[in-house]
Amino acid sequence: MLPNHPTVLDNRALIRAFRLAAQLMELHEENPFKIRAYEGTANALEQLTVPVADLDRTGLPDRTGLSKTAAAKVAEMLDTGSFEELTRLLNSTPPGVVELLSVKGIGPKKIRSLWKELGIESAEQLREAAENDEVSKLKGFGKKTQDAILAALEFTSQSRGKLLYPQAEELSEEVASQLRAAPGVEQVAVAGEVRRRLETVETVQLVAATTEPAAAHQLLNGLDGLTADARRSGPFAWRGTATTSGVKVEVTLAAPTEFVNQLLLHSAAEEHLSETLTQEARPGQPATLRHWLKRERFATEQELYQRAGLQYVEPELREGLGELALARENKLPALLEDQDLRGSLHNHSTYSDGSHTLREMATFLRDQGYEYLGICDHSQAAHYANGLSPERVRQQQREIDQLNQELAPFRIFKGIEADILGDGSLDYTPSVLETFDFVVASVHSNLKMDERKATARVLRAIENPYCTMLGHPTGRLLLRREGYPLNHKAVIDACAQHQVIIEINANPWRLDLDWRWVRYALDQGVQLSINPDAHHTNGYADMRYGVLMGRKGGLTKAMTFNAKSAAEVAEYFARRKASIKPPLEFKDSLFG
Repeated sequence: MLPNHPTVLDNRALIRAFRLAAQLMELHEENPFKIRAYEGTANALEQLTVPVADLDRTGLPDRTGLSKTAAAKVAEMLDTGSFEELTRLLNSTPPGVVELLSVKGIGPKKIRSLWKELGIESAEQLREAAENDEVSKLKGFGKKTQDAILAALEFTSQSRGKLLYPQAEELSEEVASQLRAAPGVEQVAVAGEVRRRLETVETVQLVAATTEPAAAHQLLNGLDGLTADARRSGPFAWRGTATTSGVKVEVTLAAPTEFVNQLLLHSAAEEHLSETLTQEARPGQPATLRHWLKRERFATEQELYQRAGLQYVEPELREGLGELALARENKLPALLEDQDLRGSLHNHSTYSDGSHTLREMATFLRDQGYEYLGICDHSQAAHYANGLSPERVRQQQREIDQLNQELAPFRIFKGIEADILGDGSLDYTPSVLETFDFVVASVHSNLKMDERKATARVLRAIENPYCTMLGHPTGRLLLRREGYPLNHKAVIDACAQHQVIIEINANPWRLDLDWRWVRYALDQGVQLSINPDAHHTNGYADMRYGVLMGRKGGLTKAMTFNAKSAAEVAEYFARRKASIKPPLEFKDSLFG
């Protein structure tokens, strides 16, 4: 938290706080009824579409449906950043034990056993105990659990000091906002990995144009939430870390006349800056962008590229992956924009594990100016997510028919997120699959396969004629869980062959398909769909992150499936379904 810039807690922060309180109470073996009450408060907050922070404190019970007791804790959290019971629980728990709650695969009960029986109070102590085979001997653990803990700790260690893109973007904007108030500062811009839209960020970089760098240093040194590193800093560069996350923070302090040069220098990968610009070197002609930046001062970034004989390269493309060759020939594409999206596909409702009803998901999206919703609740194999039985599928589709009559011209498409089962078949029989307008096929279980088996499983799903779209191809959770091992080239080639769309899952934890494979997919003629995987109306806003990742891979409006109109999408789905043979014919050939 930065001074003079009070952080307004959003609903997600409130939900996290109450879930943490429930976890800590379970860790301390406190009253199970109170644990359920905190979980219930978190669940109730998930149902809300209005920001709780915007509500009058005295009206919270009526506007949120919370009990007076729960509403009072929410109000306390909004006003102070915590509430009494959460503070008590945190004060009675070693910080390292609290951190263990975020390690994938071990819950509060197991953490309590590790803490109380082995005296483990940090991730490092847990790693040492597991490596010494002490964890497997505890009741309820075993060798398999111990190995899983070691793998999770290794992944967590690799993720330390990194932020998801939205978190890094928020931090950089907060620092920029404070920096603009420093004496002598004329301009501030976010640079580095955030400006290049990397999905995870190790260093938050900014560039400030200032006539008084010492004043900027003084301000940055005094910001609560940042820790200065004097040894790495200098007169024209402040370096440190964000205290909570450990992510590096760097601020370049430039003279106003050097601002644009420094901004571009810190907004491109080294490969972009050092690539030779021309086939034939000419005497006195700068050979790279870095050379141009040393030779001249520029008023705009566009001016630099123009002087170098190049089409302007957007910051997210500056990775040294062939973009300058395209820029030389003026062949860089017009990248996808937020406003190009006309609908949202792959969303969940209360029929499975979503927070809002089908009507609420549809009307909210309609009121945001979109033309259509694709509803893709979980299929029957996803018991953990209240997956739909065939009868509940029929019930939902009847409701969709009624809502389509009522909400027209807004359109709800009948979809499903069908689990790709262990053998590559899709959840449901062909007779059920044929009732959907489209099918998103996703892997949710048995994530431990090697690359050969995992790829064969996904390829078989793609070959299913009812597979319209491949959902979050690797199943990764950034900074939490490694992705499913896949031969991306083989998967993309198969999608091209069978005309299967690939989603860029826009949830910031996923951003999957990885942007590094977007260009290959486009080269093979595969359409991509920016899907928020929304389980709450707030989730629709995540489409922005999918757009950013698509742009980073060179995605255009023409190759984005949900940039089509509702009529075009309906025609595409109908045409694809019409091409499928009768169910019994392909059931025998495909599923044996």
